[in-house]
Amino acid sequence: MLLLAESSPRPRARITGVVYLLYFLTAVLAQFFVSRKQVGYGDAVNGIAFALYIVLTLLFYSMFKSVNRLLSLIAAFFSLAGCAVGLLGLFPRTSLPINPLWFFGPYCLLIGTLILRSTFLPQLIGWLMVLAGLGWLAFLWPPVARHLSLPIEVIGIVAEASLMMWLLVMGVNVERWNEQASTVCEG
Repeated sequence: MLLLAESSPRPRARITGVVYLLYFLTAVLAQFFVSRKQVGYGDAVNGIAFALYIVLTLLFYSMFKSVNRLLSLIAAFFSLAGCAVGLLGLFPRTSLPINPLWFFGPYCLLIGTLILRSTFLPQLIGWLMVLAGLGWLAFLWPPVARHLSLPIEVIGIVAEASLMMWLLVMGVNVERWNEQASTVCEG
């Protein structure tokens, strides 16, 4: 991890994109298994997906602490709490009345806000992440979620896939990232 911290921001952003892609692929594979009534395999793959999302959370914290360290830390807390709730939900004897989306909604909102405050990623992706976060929060009110479930899921997938693809293909604007990181170090 020390080598990753010392590397240039563009390769780190691309590594973040790769971890994001691996998360997406494992989450889709887990849903495939669950839909085929192979719940054991689905749970095992979901465990891997949550582990990847924990790594992704730490990578995002590192990326966005140059924007706002406290906001990035709070976002990481929400994501890690959502991962913990999701992981506990994989165990049959653990029945939690908490939906992990209650944590991932604020997480997406905060990541969107950090992107909007950043100078090294496109603002459009920030707005998409904010919309995704608001959508996930709609699950706090079941009547709304019931009627808007599909559009909420589409917005969430489009937002997160856009961020993932941008990180994979473009990385971050290194000059702007360095400028923003240097102002945090100086401040």
